[in-house]
Amino acid sequence: MDFRLSEDQEALKQGIRSFCEGRISIDQLRELESKPGAFDRALWGEIAEMGIFGLRLPEDRGGVELNVADAVLVFEELGRAIAPGPLIWTHLAAGLVEGADLGDTVVGGLDMTGPSTELIMLEHLESIDTLLLLKPDGIERIDPKAIDATPVEIPLDPFTPVHHAKSLPAGERIADAETAKEWRLVGTALASAQLLGIAESTLEAATDYAKKREQFGRIIGSFQAIKHILADCFVRQEAARAAAYAAGATLDYPEVGNVERAVSAAKVVAGDAAMKNARASIQVHGGMGYTWEVPAHYFLKRVWVLENVFGTIDEHSDQLAELVGATA
Repeated sequence: MDFRLSEDQEALKQGIRSFCEGRISIDQLRELESKPGAFDRALWGEIAEMGIFGLRLPEDRGGVELNVADAVLVFEELGRAIAPGPLIWTHLAAGLVEGADLGDTVVGGLDMTGPSTELIMLEHLESIDTLLLLKPDGIERIDPKAIDATPVEIPLDPFTPVHHAKSLPAGERIADAETAKEWRLVGTALASAQLLGIAESTLEAATDYAKKREQFGRIIGSFQAIKHILADCFVRQEAARAAAYAAGATLDYPEVGNVERAVSAAKVVAGDAAMKNARASIQVHGGMGYTWEVPAHYFLKRVWVLENVFGTIDEHSDQLAELVGATA
């Protein structure tokens, strides 16, 4: 399978990157951090106008009619910019929840297809218009206003506010088990794409800093120890790229391989790359890397959020081991 991007795909990536650089810069994120719920409806509308939510909808339904592999490229760029909001859930809901594709309806979600837990943590609860529950037997819709939940005072990721609920009201079934299974696979692939984007942006930040920072009269990037750190980051980034792109391509063409295996591999490899690259970026920045002045912490905190959505890294590692063992 050829993973080289076409001219159209390169243009798609560049278009999303240009938008993110203009509307989701670090300075703009810092300003957003001070807003209630860390959510900007105007920015959300602009993201919708870029066609991100309706990317895979047919043209006759107002979409762009692209495939999962293209969506992976888009979410890779959104990950690079640590774009805020329930992007994946609203993208998945386009075509099922009215107004999701246009950004008029902000859709949040909770994946309940994995191991059961009594801990119910809801992201962006105050900003969403609809909450979807992903269950093994289908997808249910709940009115967020009907949920009794307590906000977490200091969320791990400042752009992902979280509420804790002891229970959830009964939901309305809007899709079947097959759709729920597909959503979890696609959602995992898109989360992996965002993790890939973080692996890229943290390597880029570390490399740029290493080219400018001087110690003992020399640029620190000339030190062999720093070169080794950055080289390892690059290797992890490219492994994550191969895995994330393979997941998108396999979802589009399941005849080329095992979809579950490709998706789980993407989550594990991209998750590992993002975590280690984010930590390495902080290390390369030295003492400044641990301060709020340097934005490296934003990326690390987003990794901690993403590595737990649509199945944790450990869950996907276990699933991957089972799938590989079954074919041994």
